[in-house]
Amino acid sequence: MDQRLTQPAPPAKRARNSSKTKADILVAGRAEFAERGFEGARVDAIAERAGANKRLLYHYFGNKEDLYRAVLLDAYQEIRRGERALSLDQFGPVDAMDRLVRFTFRHFLANPWFPRLLGTENIENARFLKTLPDIQALHSPLVGQITTILQRGAEAGIFRRDVDAVQLYISIAALGFFYVSNMATLSVIFARDLGGVAMLQEREAQAVQMVLDYLRTQPS
Repeated sequence: MDQRLTQPAPPAKRARNSSKTKADILVAGRAEFAERGFEGARVDAIAERAGANKRLLYHYFGNKEDLYRAVLLDAYQEIRRGERALSLDQFGPVDAMDRLVRFTFRHFLANPWFPRLLGTENIENARFLKTLPDIQALHSPLVGQITTILQRGAEAGIFRRDVDAVQLYISIAALGFFYVSNMATLSVIFARDLGGVAMLQEREAQAVQMVLDYLRTQPS
């Protein structure tokens, strides 16, 4: 008998999953840039974290600067996707604002790399963010969504009419951003475990209450 007929066939070559590889590189990149900043981050370390060949990293993303831009854009796209998924137009003004504040707080909490990444970009004076062509369009729907909630609240006699949507969102983001970014130092200063479940729940509830109280306050 021909021995070639009895030998097992060689294993099929596994097809490359480019989408997964790109996603893995982005996740590895966000971790490396968040931990070490743009200057300190190394492409070799990102490739190792992603379990990817460094040549593939360059093939998919170009150079270190382009990868950082992709990581930054992906970070903003992720939070915007989460906000759209809230479908806030289906809820009354108070419930809609409640949900937005809680989502924003929880997003920072669940993704501590995000505040660190934004801190890195602020250290860079937003020089990479300024080069992203879609960044304004990415945020415009959020501002429009908040504006609509405020208008519905004002028409219902619930919210004041002099609230700027951009200023309001900055305040909402700050309530979560500052807490998460400074959790370690504040825990030491005030001798409280700010990462404990009870403290997190209290902080989230307070953030919601602060925003709603502000919106309901009539100017003097």
